[in-house]
Amino acid sequence: MDNNNKNDKTTLTQVLGPVEDLESYVKADWWRHIFNANYLRTDGDVVEDEEITRMEVDVIISALGLSKDMQILDLCCGQGRHTLELASRGYTNVFGLDRSHYLINRARKLSKQLGLNVQFREGDARKFRFNNDTFDAIIIAGNSFGYFESSKDDRRVIEEVKRALKPGGKLLIDITNGKYMRNHFEPRSWEWIDKNYFVCRERSLSKSGDQLVSREVITHVVKGVIADQFYAERLYSFDDINGILSEAGFTNIRMHQNISTESKRNLDLGMMAKRLVITAVIDKHWTPVKDTTKTKDTIVVLLGDPNKLDIIKPNSEFDEDDYYTVNELKKALSQLKQYEFIYLNNHDTLIEDLTEVKPGCSFVLNLCDEGFNNEATKELHVTALLEVLGIPYSGGTPQCLSYCYDKSLVRGLAAEMDIPVSNAFIIKPDDINFIDFPLNFPVIVKPNFGDSSFGITAQNVCYDSQSFENAIVKVRDKFGYNNPILVEEYLTGKDISIGIIGNPTIRYKVLPIIEEDYSVLPEGLPRICGYEAKWDPDSPYWNIKSIPANLEEDIESFLIASCLKLFERLHCRDYARFDWRFDAKGTPRLLEVNPNPGWCWDGHLAKMANIDGMTYSDMLELILEACKDRIVFKRIHN
Repeated sequence: MDNNNKNDKTTLTQVLGPVEDLESYVKADWWRHIFNANYLRTDGDVVEDEEITRMEVDVIISALGLSKDMQILDLCCGQGRHTLELASRGYTNVFGLDRSHYLINRARKLSKQLGLNVQFREGDARKFRFNNDTFDAIIIAGNSFGYFESSKDDRRVIEEVKRALKPGGKLLIDITNGKYMRNHFEPRSWEWIDKNYFVCRERSLSKSGDQLVSREVITHVVKGVIADQFYAERLYSFDDINGILSEAGFTNIRMHQNISTESKRNLDLGMMAKRLVITAVIDKHWTPVKDTTKTKDTIVVLLGDPNKLDIIKPNSEFDEDDYYTVNELKKALSQLKQYEFIYLNNHDTLIEDLTEVKPGCSFVLNLCDEGFNNEATKELHVTALLEVLGIPYSGGTPQCLSYCYDKSLVRGLAAEMDIPVSNAFIIKPDDINFIDFPLNFPVIVKPNFGDSSFGITAQNVCYDSQSFENAIVKVRDKFGYNNPILVEEYLTGKDISIGIIGNPTIRYKVLPIIEEDYSVLPEGLPRICGYEAKWDPDSPYWNIKSIPANLEEDIESFLIASCLKLFERLHCRDYARFDWRFDAKGTPRLLEVNPNPGWCWDGHLAKMANIDGMTYSDMLELILEACKDRIVFKRIHN
C-alpha cells in the first residue's frame, strides 16, 4: 500500500489474527471507544428492537412502581431507548446520561424527531452533574454496569447514584446473570448482521474469573474488516450486587423477574441473553443545604505583559485592540458573581505576585498564551511555574503545551492513532537541497513550531519551485535557521474547527463545528486562515467569516471521536480547539491541536459558543467550571 495514503479513512482496519490471551488485549478504558455505530449494528437485534424495549420498560415501571410525576434518571442510557419510551408514555421528568458522544447525539436527534424534548447529557457515571437529592428513581438498564477495570469504580457509580437520589429514592439495575453467564457463554460464534456485515466473536473468562472477555471482528463484504475490538464485563451475581448495595446504605434489596431476551434475527445475544432485575431503596437523610453566604471563589487571571514586546503582534507591542480585548474579558468575567477576580500581567514580579496571592487563590485562569515575557516558546514555562508553586490552574500542562507546539509531533501521534493527517515532510535546519521532495505542488510551508498562524501568509502556499524556495527563505529569515520547517500538501476542501470545553473523564461539551467561509476572497488567493486573517485589517483575508459547518452525520461523529481521543492522548485539560482540513476527495485531515486556544471575545471558540446560544461570559464560565470540576474530582478521587 502507498505510504502516502496510509492515513486515508478508507484504509482497512489492522486485524491481529489469532491471539492466545484475549484479556491481554483489553484496554482499561475500552468503554470510551466501543459504543458507536458498530455497536448499534452488532447489538441492534436487541438495542434497536422497539418491541424488546417496550417489554423492558414494562418491567422497569412495574418493579419500581413508577408514577408519571417522578424525577427519573436513565443512567448509562446509550441511545436513549428506555428514556424515550418512558417519555412517550407520559413520564415528563425523565433524563438520560451516557459517556458516548455518538449515542447521546443520536438520542438527542431521536428525541427531536419524536417531539419529546428529553434532556440528554454526556457524562461519566462515576461523577455526573446532577444536584444532590434530585431523583425519585435511577435506572441502570440494558446490562450497563460492570464495565470499569476496577470494581472500585463500580462502587463509585453506586455512591454517585446514592448522592443523586432523594431519601427513599429507588434504584433499578438490569444486569447480566453473572452466575449463569460464567457457565454458559459461547467461546466462539459468528453471524450475519445484515446482507453487508457479519461479526465473529471469541469469549473467555479472565484469569480472576470475575470478568467475561470478548473479542469482536466486524467485517463488511466489500470493505473488509472494519473493527477488531476487545472488551471485558464484570460478572455479578445477585449476592454480589446485594453486598455492594447494602454497603452503600441501600435497603429492601429485591430480585424481580429475570429478563430473557430473544433475537428476532436468531443471533448470538451474549451478555444480553439472561439478565437479573434488582431494585433497592436508599436509606439516607436530605443533604444539608450549603451556606450560600460563604466566601466566593477567588480566581487569579494570568495575562501577557502589555509592557513587553511581543513579536507575534503586528507592531510587536500591545495596541488598542489588545487593550479592548482585555477589557471585554474583564467585563464578561465581572458578570460571574460567584467569583472574585485578581488580574496579574507584570511578568517582572510574577513569581512574587503569585506567591503573595496563593493563600487565598482557588485556582489560576491561565490566559497567558503569549508565554512568559511574551515569548511564545515560554508558554509552557508559565504552567511550569504554577506547578512548582503548587497552584492549580486552567488548561494544558507543560507537557501538553510542549507536545502541541510541535506540529510534526502531533501529526505522528495522530497517525499512530489512525487519525488521518495530510501528506507532509520536514526540512531540517541542515538541509540544503530540498527541491526533490515527495509531494506534488501545490504545498504549504509552515514553521514546525508555533501557533497563532505566525509566519503563515498567502505567500506560504507554493505552486512551483521558485515560490517554494522563496517561502523557505522567508520562514528561515523570520524563525531562524535552527528550527525545522513543515511542508504539507495544500488541502483545498472544507476548513473546519472543533471546540471542546470540559474534561472527557468528568463532563464536557462539544461546541458547534464551524467552517471558514472563503467566498469573500478575490479569485486567485489561496483559501487559508493565516496571519493576515487574524492580524491585518487591511487584508482581504480580514473579511473571512466563520459559519456553522454542514457535515454529514458519520463524518461529524468521526471527527468528534477523533478529537476526544486526541484531547486525552495529548493531556489537554478544560478546553481545546482542533483544526482540520478536508482534501479534494472529502477526507478530513488533522492540521493541529490547540490547547489553551484563543480566549478573546471574537475568537473561534467564542464564535462556536455564540452559535450554541452562549454569551462570551457563558463561555468563560463554562471553562472556569470545567477547571473547578477537574480540581475537585482529583481531590476526591486521589
